[in-house]
Amino acid sequence: MTFRALLATKQEDKVTTEIVQRTEADLPKGDVTIKVAYSSVNYKDGLATVPKSKVVPEYPMVPGIDLAGTVVDSADERYQEGDQVIVTSYELGVSHDGGFSEYARVKSEWIVPLPDGMNMKEAMTFGTAGFTAALSVHKLEQNGLTPEDGPILVQGATGGVGSMAVAMLSKRGFNVVASTGKESEANFLKSIGASDVISREDVTPEKVKPLQKQTWAGAVDPVGGKPLASVLSSMKYGGAVAVSGLTAGVEIPTTVMPFILRGVDLLGVDSVYCPMETRKEVWDRIATDLKPDQMNSIEHEISLEDLPQTLSDILQSKVKGRTVVRLGE
Repeated sequence: MTFRALLATKQEDKVTTEIVQRTEADLPKGDVTIKVAYSSVNYKDGLATVPKSKVVPEYPMVPGIDLAGTVVDSADERYQEGDQVIVTSYELGVSHDGGFSEYARVKSEWIVPLPDGMNMKEAMTFGTAGFTAALSVHKLEQNGLTPEDGPILVQGATGGVGSMAVAMLSKRGFNVVASTGKESEANFLKSIGASDVISREDVTPEKVKPLQKQTWAGAVDPVGGKPLASVLSSMKYGGAVAVSGLTAGVEIPTTVMPFILRGVDLLGVDSVYCPMETRKEVWDRIATDLKPDQMNSIEHEISLEDLPQTLSDILQSKVKGRTVVRLGE
């Protein structure tokens, strides 16, 4: 068996990618082998091509933290030949060869059966970014957030997590305000469910006060840094922010004031090692009550040959919505 894969190789201080021919002997250890139909492009995949990002501890590596495909061989009785499955995160595409390959071998404990009501391309339209958005919405609702509480802010709204969160929250009946640095994408954001679109500057003033006007009942934040501090200071009493990213930095220049004077909750969202019970519950929701009606507007399909350019583009914020990589039938 020979197949194609995108291989990232590090030489000195540079990471290069190329499409290579591989054989079954090149597959990593694991108890389930999958013929990959689709993968998707996440910001983390772009970082895997940046030598100083430390996302990938050792090269060469096949990136791709997502895949959906069909089981062709399994040593685990839970999965049989012909089963359609999803794998997202864990060590996939980081320290274990990932989804940018026509075949993959993974640990069975990483696998989620493809939910009813969803095909493999749809699963990768969501991928890790969509799962992270869904987990954010899930945690906010578990925290008690309802559409009646008021407007919900989504930061980084044109990105993978952001655009999915906008569409999912809209599907759930929330009044969604999308924040973006790309004013030209306002129509796109409204087409997927945003009731209003505001600029990053509207959310994050030059000087962020410890407490600002109470504006948001909840927020989805894949950004972090100073923008997160500003959102925390603008939450309504009892509001909550689900944070999942760090594109604006890992440090939050905030105070305890929003937490002790307004009872604000900061909800951490981890999609990498999320427990399997929760993972399956959230994927089932993605296939049902969190499945947006505007999937075609969010998704863009590319081939394996298009990947190197797309990985570069996503690091420069040139990608909107979700990019699906077609690898097989």
